[in-house]
Amino acid sequence: MTSEPKSGLRLLAPEEPGAVQVERASGGSPFLLICDHAGSRIPRSLALLGLPSAELERHIAWDIGAAAVALRLGELLGATVILQRYSRLVIDCNRPPSSPQSIVTVSERTSIPGNEHLTAEDRARRHAEIFAPYHARIAAQLDRRQRQGQPTLLLAMHSFTPVFLDATRAWHVGMLYNRDARLAHALGAALRAEPELVVGDNQPYAVSDATDYAIPEYGERRGLPHVEIEIRQDLIAAESGAERWALLLARLLPPLVEPLIT
Repeated sequence: MTSEPKSGLRLLAPEEPGAVQVERASGGSPFLLICDHAGSRIPRSLALLGLPSAELERHIAWDIGAAAVALRLGELLGATVILQRYSRLVIDCNRPPSSPQSIVTVSERTSIPGNEHLTAEDRARRHAEIFAPYHARIAAQLDRRQRQGQPTLLLAMHSFTPVFLDATRAWHVGMLYNRDARLAHALGAALRAEPELVVGDNQPYAVSDATDYAIPEYGERRGLPHVEIEIRQDLIAAESGAERWALLLARLLPPLVEPLIT
């Protein structure tokens, strides 16, 4: 459990945006899109975590292109999209708060000076102002949909680097899941039918209770069809690439709905 901050000090200044961005809160689509690593913002109080500003353009700070795909795909599907604006280096909203990866001191080979020697209150402040409101908004949206009898298929949108610690990744896209592979396998099969796509099954990562938060919490515990979609960043870093992938997913996803909600 994460304790509440005891002092009156705030992480975010009053004029800074909150952690959560929501588009089409009343969207009638059965799809709900979330993007845990949409933004690379650092609260001003953290002084860029001691990093050069160029480091915040890298994948260590955010999932490059994921928000662009999520926003456009949500528009095409008429779906609600919930994004988290602040950098994963402040607090990773797809890690359990108890995980050592929740607030990292090293990401890939880069040291994060502003994450060293944090107090319990420092950690609690980041949890209270970024992690908690983002996940409270997702939970509230799911609760409302359940009350209204609105079916939900959860899409967790992410992106991955073409090279990680010197290892080249050949996949164009990966379908991630843990205990429930229904939507991941259905969408994976549809993607493999497309010309020349290399589709990973639990690649380049796999979901687990220890390393992930959103899929175990919202997909598995609520029994919702779900998939974590990982798209390679060089394919979606430019607006044109994000548009192509949003159009592709918007074509492939709707036919998958009925078998999964009946």
